[in-house]
Amino acid sequence: MSLLVSQKTVFRNTTRCLKLTEEEARLLDEVARANGVARSEWMREVILRELRNAPTSDASLAEILGVRLLLVNVLRPLAAGQRLTAEAFDKLLDEISTAKHELAGKLANEKRR
Repeated sequence: MSLLVSQKTVFRNTTRCLKLTEEEARLLDEVARANGVARSEWMREVILRELRNAPTSDASLAEILGVRLLLVNVLRPLAAGQRLTAEAFDKLLDEISTAKHELAGKLANEKRR
């Protein structure tokens, strides 16, 4: 799994450091070894992948938002004494399926600011 897209030589000349517990360091070494790469290469790939994927949202957040939207949009009419037809419910599910990922992305972007 290489993040380099061309055959050009890349010169890395900036260093960032972090501190880990002994247990965290052991886990890091195990994961890097299991992936067949050096520890520094594994850390670089994970960090760069996270940086590149920053605008995307977490699928769990999207599902939680979908359930919340469903509850709010179903319970509000029921609390007001209205009935919800099967067709209206299906339409609501379609709308929520579309909206939940967009909303999750917006929330994730706001959180990163």
